[in-house]
Amino acid sequence: MGDRRIAGALLRYRVLAWVTGLWLLFLTAEMIAKYGFGVDTPSWIAVVHGWAYFIYLILTADLAVKVRWPIKRTVGTLLAGTIPLLSFFVEHRNTQQVKRDFGV
Repeated sequence: MGDRRIAGALLRYRVLAWVTGLWLLFLTAEMIAKYGFGVDTPSWIAVVHGWAYFIYLILTADLAVKVRWPIKRTVGTLLAGTIPLLSFFVEHRNTQQVKRDFGV
């Protein structure tokens, strides 16, 4: 597999990991405001996070196939987009590993 293909897949994964993580933080704040303080909040925040997470799933799977991650690492990375702040840490660890292993 070419380094360019892996580098492209890694970049797409990194961008969506951050986008998903940020929207999950917005969603968490929205839920706290709505259910904790009774604030009327916009419902589109959940929709945006849902679509970002869906794209994150696809791009993570693409990277996982290209770098041949084991199933546990792939599933763990897929689930990282559902726990606030975790996607940032997992993205950093995965990026270091892919850069080290593939020299991209």
